[in-house]
Amino acid sequence: MAAQLHNVAIVGAGYMGGGIAKTLAQSGVVCTLLDAVPGGAEKRREQVLTAAEESLAEGFMTAEQVASVRDNLRSSEDFESVVRDADLVFEVVFEKLDIKHEVLTRIEAAASPDAIIATNTSAISIGDLATVLERPEHFLGVHWFNPATLLPGIEVIPHATTDMELVPPIVEMLRAAGKEPAVVSDTPGFVCNRLQFALFKEAVRMVEEGAASPQEIDTIVRASFGFRLALYGPFAVADMAGLDVYANSYVSLEKAFGERFEVPPLLKERVDSGDLGIKSGGGFLGLSEEQAQTLVRERDIAYYKLGELRASLAADSAL
Repeated sequence: MAAQLHNVAIVGAGYMGGGIAKTLAQSGVVCTLLDAVPGGAEKRREQVLTAAEESLAEGFMTAEQVASVRDNLRSSEDFESVVRDADLVFEVVFEKLDIKHEVLTRIEAAASPDAIIATNTSAISIGDLATVLERPEHFLGVHWFNPATLLPGIEVIPHATTDMELVPPIVEMLRAAGKEPAVVSDTPGFVCNRLQFALFKEAVRMVEEGAASPQEIDTIVRASFGFRLALYGPFAVADMAGLDVYANSYVSLEKAFGERFEVPPLLKERVDSGDLGIKSGGGFLGLSEEQAQTLVRERDIAYYKLGELRASLAADSAL
């Protein structure tokens, strides 16, 4: 198996496939788009190149980055030949199990025995997708977020029998493309969707109960904890706020809304042991005292700058 991934085939030249191709081609990876619709791959390639030129004019890309996209982004109608020569094949087709099974089976039949096959599914179990493959150990999930060119986070998702040696070259390639990959387990919703759909369900419940309107909820979320989450994850925010504060808040919420808001056992264990976050020299992230002081100092600067950015964009925003 290649330690470095230089030649990538992308099966599915829709909006997401084109975004993945642009991102990787910009970083120097040769990417070839493939699509079931005749002419679809070349059409998407031309659209990506046009978008890159527009980004250059707007100052969002450099001339060197645009040249890299032009040099490394290709399209083809020869599925078998392109897949056979690829180090890595991305399946980026419609989010339906039987369709993905059909495409993955065809990819594996054409691919080199050493090639890595990755799916961009956002919700389907990687293990379920792997059931049709003869070499499931060469298969994993790599979940890009939409739009792929702009969102830095990517979930890398091995399933139960994935060869874990596949993971480092994938992570290295993504980091070289300017992304922030995280290796997560093959559980329902992975990380992102499990969290964001839990939030959305509670938001809808509040509208149903008449607690607030959708507009009011959006305002509070983006101007409070959503503001923080643009820069820090939930564990960093909790460590800084105080784990005891969180635990006490759950007690109040549980009284009002029942067991769905009970104190999480892992949080209760920490607080009961005296771990209150960075103010007691602990927390989920296990930061040293020096790291904690740096985090708080950088947080205040980051929040100030984010506030300035939001203000500068407000005049042009419809939200």
